[in-house]
Amino acid sequence: MSGLSSAQRDSLIAAAREASSGAYAPYSNFHVGAALLLADGTVVTGANVENASYGLSLCAETVAVAKLMSDGKRGGLIAVAVVGGRPAASGEATPGADPVSPCGRCRQVLNEIAQLGGTDPAVLCIGANDVVETTLAALLPLAFGPASLG
Repeated sequence: MSGLSSAQRDSLIAAAREASSGAYAPYSNFHVGAALLLADGTVVTGANVENASYGLSLCAETVAVAKLMSDGKRGGLIAVAVVGGRPAASGEATPGADPVSPCGRCRQVLNEIAQLGGTDPAVLCIGANDVVETTLAALLPLAFGPASLG
């Protein structure tokens, strides 16, 4: 579907799993890791960061996009992998039976960077037994973005 090679797919999934070990989730105990793949081969990761004031918590995808943007990267997003679950002894998320997908806010945040580069990235939603692959456009149809302000 996405044109990702098997090696790229596996590497991106592994990066999301590893990123989940950096989660700060003392309230939900639900660790989330995200990995973003850019066209130049760069992989940027993020983990969720909770806050006692719950509304101030940051999702893993948002953290990864903020890192990417703060490094001056714009556009080029070709794939995203997301994993979430209770932490194992290693700290990495142990996915539940159902794959985890980006929440609505994260879909919008991912859409911003995708629209800046004119891409429709593949989204890999990781579960315990399978990975559901879709596209950002399928998860966020008729998205509002930079072009909507024109």
